[in-house]
Amino acid sequence: MNQNRPRSHETGREAKPSFAELFTPKLVTVLREGYHAAQLKADIIAGLTVAIVALPLSMAIAIASHVPPEYGLFTAIIGGTIVGLLGGSRFQIGGPAGAFIVLVASTVDRHGIDGLILATLMAGILMIAAGYLRLGAYVKFIPYPVTVGFTAGIAVIILSSQIHDLFGLTLPGKEPGEFLARLAALARAAGTTNPAAVAVAVLTIGLIVGLKRWRPSWPGLLIAVAAASLATAVFGLPVATIGTQFGGIPRMLPEPSLPALSVDRIIDLLPDAASFALLGAIESLLSAVVADGMTGRRHRSNCELVAQGAANIGSALFGGFCVTGLIARTATNIRAGAHGPASGIFHSLFLLAFMLVAAPLASYIPLAALAAVLATVAWNMVEKPAFAALIRSSRGDAAVLIVTFALVVLRDLTTGIVVGFALGALLFIGRMARSVAVEAHAPPAIDDLADTQNGDRVAYDPATATDPDTVIYRISGAFFFGAAATVATVLDRIADQRRNFILDCSAVPFLDSTAANVIAGAARKAHRAGVHFVISGTTAQTRRMLTSHGVKAPLATYAATIEEARASLATAQPA
Repeated sequence: MNQNRPRSHETGREAKPSFAELFTPKLVTVLREGYHAAQLKADIIAGLTVAIVALPLSMAIAIASHVPPEYGLFTAIIGGTIVGLLGGSRFQIGGPAGAFIVLVASTVDRHGIDGLILATLMAGILMIAAGYLRLGAYVKFIPYPVTVGFTAGIAVIILSSQIHDLFGLTLPGKEPGEFLARLAALARAAGTTNPAAVAVAVLTIGLIVGLKRWRPSWPGLLIAVAAASLATAVFGLPVATIGTQFGGIPRMLPEPSLPALSVDRIIDLLPDAASFALLGAIESLLSAVVADGMTGRRHRSNCELVAQGAANIGSALFGGFCVTGLIARTATNIRAGAHGPASGIFHSLFLLAFMLVAAPLASYIPLAALAAVLATVAWNMVEKPAFAALIRSSRGDAAVLIVTFALVVLRDLTTGIVVGFALGALLFIGRMARSVAVEAHAPPAIDDLADTQNGDRVAYDPATATDPDTVIYRISGAFFFGAAATVATVLDRIADQRRNFILDCSAVPFLDSTAANVIAGAARKAHRAGVHFVISGTTAQTRRMLTSHGVKAPLATYAATIEEARASLATAQPA
């Protein structure tokens, strides 16, 4: 896919892409390729397919996030349009995500809807800054157990937040936000279960699951919600609906406006904005990676971050909340035959048309049906095979997974991600440190050869075969701060025991400043003891790091190979 990328004439390697190339939206790329009627038709059909899926989901996510249902539509319409216009992924669909429910609901409870909108705007600014600072590539360093753990934790939180509407419970006060307190409150309200709400929820889940199995090409979510709404209206079921709870939804977008700004409010909302930006970046770039895997294309991560930031700002200006890339809806877009980012724009336009034309019908949608939609989404969010595989794989990965999952459920999402990432990093450091070895140099074993195949034969010379004045040690593996103490102990023990000390670094792919300092200490100790210290097999990066820490003549000399190191020592010996 990069066959036409220009190459540097001096090195023959791929030239670095320019700023314009890195931040050119994929929509521009698609239009440059040539965009004709067939591609337009494919994008319109894909956009309609995704809009049918997004319509009930957007409202359900908004209600679960403690905001009116139309806010979810505003988010999908504005955010989806901007992601399609500016995004760095060819097939990304932007809009409200179930993963944000916990964070958004918490922000609304503490700061109100105005605070949520301001935090969303601030998150957009942070994401744009992260994109222009080219931090998009670093999202791939989040350990896999962390992503599986926080996704499963979010799913559990979402499911627990829908129990109220799934069973039509009547709570004496506000539903607690903390997981354990919420379960206790729901248990106390178990006697208020509404059989009609349960029936609607069961009907909705049954239709979603059944249609997915037997008619996977049909819009199962929309059909299930429509059937539940029809049953509620025809039989006059005593269940809460969007109309009874929120008075319906508007038939047009609000005028753009800025939320109230003040320094104190910005400072108060900064942690929430940072959480939105972090989760939005993770979700969006993971979704883009999934799309790449499905299509063989390659997204521009930093361009995508800038687009997501702009989408969050646009969403906030029109009264929406957090926008991110959506894995399930992006996958639906691809399977529906989308050609490019225009499908995401059409998805938003169809949602706008639905809102303009069919807004009165939304009043009949029962909350139990929307809760059932989110319950199925939560169930599908949990990567059950991956969760089981990580539990079995190793104690370290299992610990990272369980700690992340537990903290997301019992504490909050940001704490879960940060602690999980820290544990994953420590686990990686420990594993890498154990992979570094310091050993007496010995040539590797090779296959047996006949005497006639041993190359140029030389007479055996015991003086060169057994040199009591020279010791050769070989370091293998990435030599960094995690392994510094172990290697330093070995070098201190041997650096002053012989007249000549050769340190073979040919198997060291990377060396950091801590490791360079360890070698510098060994070189100084050898120099004080009158030992010739030779370092062989260094890469250009390794030698630059060592020389910057003072490891150069007269402390040490360099040789390309062990043979050159031996030769240099032989010429350095006094006659």
